[in-house]
Amino acid sequence: MTVFDILTELQEKAFHDEKIRQELLETRQAEEPLFAFCKKCQELGYELYPMELVNAGEEFYASMKRSTNGGGENSPKLEGEDDLYELFFAAIEEKE
Repeated sequence: MTVFDILTELQEKAFHDEKIRQELLETRQAEEPLFAFCKKCQELGYELYPMELVNAGEEFYASMKRSTNGGGENSPKLEGEDDLYELFFAAIEEKE
């Protein structure tokens, strides 16, 4: 299962289960939010680790950048597109 698959499944669970949604949102208050989030994912049965999450976002961003204008130095700046963690939380917070 890829990081994208894990986040998609977790997002769907968070949309349909308020307890899971709240538990995931509470990880944002931890001293190390990314680590707390990954630990909660593991408790829910998903093997997700901080570096996997960061790396997946960077790889996704790099592939998007390569696909725009040939990926050269003149490619448009794509802000925030490499942060899958923040995009995940933006989606589940929007459901409030």
